Amino acid sequence: MYIIVGLGNPDRKYKNTRHNIGFDVIDAIADKNHILVGEKKHKALTGKGVVGGQKAVLVKPQTYMNLSGESVREVIDFYKADEKSELIVIVDDINLDVGQIRIRKKGSAGGHNGLKNIILHLGHDEFMRVRMGVGHKPEDRDLVDYVLGRFSGDEREIMDESAYRAAQAVEVMIAQGADAAMNLYNAKTADRP
Repeated sequence: MYIIVGLGNPDRKYKNTRHNIGFDVIDAIADKNHILVGEKKHKALTGKGVVGGQKAVLVKPQTYMNLSGESVREVIDFYKADEKSELIVIVDDINLDVGQIRIRKKGSAGGHNGLKNIILHLGHDEFMRVRMGVGHKPEDRDLVDYVLGRFSGDEREIMDESAYRAAQAVEVMIAQGADAAMNLYNAKTADRP
């Protein structure tokens, strides 16, 4: 059973912010695979279905970003999933250009508080993740203000297309493995055909 977690904040005021791109990708996966993400359990909104030919649970933690690990731990324990091979976490990344996707099989939190909390609750950093580029923070902007800010119109278009590509990438990760997905999706946006 694959556990696919998109990170974000639950309140309506955070909808469409940079920090909530994980929720947007979960919505894209749900739409593409006809999965309803509406059941409230494990401190999250969840939905079960088939993604990439395998049973999967889509998860949008409702704990707020900094406590995402609480929800992830509950879901992993409930479904007895192997977090090293069956957990995929989708997260925003300010170190990547808007729309860029970076798939990793493991790694540090990279300063992301949601990932830090997941690593804390799992006790390791060996889980797959899809990092969604939301653009580099301008030097004159506060980090919190930036990640809780909204995309410009042009950026939003790019991110909507990127969320759909990330949904495809997750399907490849499940069906063919993370290495295959990394080869297909880790190129910079400008480098793609």
